[in-house]
Amino acid sequence: MNSNLKNALKFILFLGIGLTILYFVYQKNSATYLEACTSEGNAPEDCLLWKKLISDFKNAKFSWLVVVISLFTISNISRAIRWNMLLKPLGRQPRMINSFFCIAIGYFANLGLPRSGEFVRAITFSKYENIGFDKVMGTVVVDRIFDVLSILIVTGIALIIEFDKLWGFFGPYLNIGHNLLYLISVGVVILLLLFLLRKKIMASALFQKIYKFIKGFLDGLLSIRKIDKPFWFIFHSVNIWLMYYLMTYLCFFAYAPTASLSPVVGLMVFVFGAWGIVIPSPGGMGTYHFLTQTVLGFYGVKEVEAFSFANISFFTIQLFTNVIIGILSLILLPLVNRKYQPVPLKNDDKSHSK
Repeated sequence: MNSNLKNALKFILFLGIGLTILYFVYQKNSATYLEACTSEGNAPEDCLLWKKLISDFKNAKFSWLVVVISLFTISNISRAIRWNMLLKPLGRQPRMINSFFCIAIGYFANLGLPRSGEFVRAITFSKYENIGFDKVMGTVVVDRIFDVLSILIVTGIALIIEFDKLWGFFGPYLNIGHNLLYLISVGVVILLLLFLLRKKIMASALFQKIYKFIKGFLDGLLSIRKIDKPFWFIFHSVNIWLMYYLMTYLCFFAYAPTASLSPVVGLMVFVFGAWGIVIPSPGGMGTYHFLTQTVLGFYGVKEVEAFSFANISFFTIQLFTNVIIGILSLILLPLVNRKYQPVPLKNDDKSHSK
């Protein structure tokens, strides 16, 4: 299949997934809002959800949204610095501005085709810094490996802090106590089958792929030993995710119904929202809205108000900021590199000149 056609089909698929989820979330909230609004004596035409969403966005405190955008920019600066630390062992120090712009272009690409941003980021950087694409892509993979580790750590912290709250919500649905013996029995049978079939499983293509992924993951974690200043690498890794968290929490203050929520609630919304963005839909469209609305409901925020907050947060970061900075990066990157001549890497057969 032609690669362009394949990418177009992927775009349509992921966009369709995002729009479908967003449609059902919107329809559910629209019906809820219409019922509540008309029960207060308002005319149906004055109870349209899309009008409320626009009104809420207009009335959001712009100063807090500017702070949120600033924090996102700081996180990208830390990401660029961290990426340069991974690139330095390749032989030289790339320009900071190029790293920042390529990261922004990668985020922009993800809005069109999820997971394409890493490839776009690497190939663009390879072009302007004259480093082989395979080498750059390796550092991007390591960068993402540390992101996976970070989101798992943050998720674990959130689950520990709010275990009672989450268990109180999900516990009745899981009913683990009643089915504990059944679950143990199933687990024992599965382990026994895995043991008996271990040779066939280990020889399978799927196992080899999983093994290769896990090995690559561990190799990526161990690559920190090659970095000159591991403390600063860890510092910027923490700072990236601290900024992400603060973006969510401080965004609460931009919208009245969420302004009084605690930092712990901010952590939970951040974690759920982050997983919503990880799910392959354009920028987390639909999935981010659903999960953010769900977790805000744990803390007493009405569905419609939670949905409105999700839209304010989503459009501020995922669309407005990523689109604006992404387009500016596409425009400025060739301009700032007009007279830039990177020194080719020694023994880099795959590097190319501009």
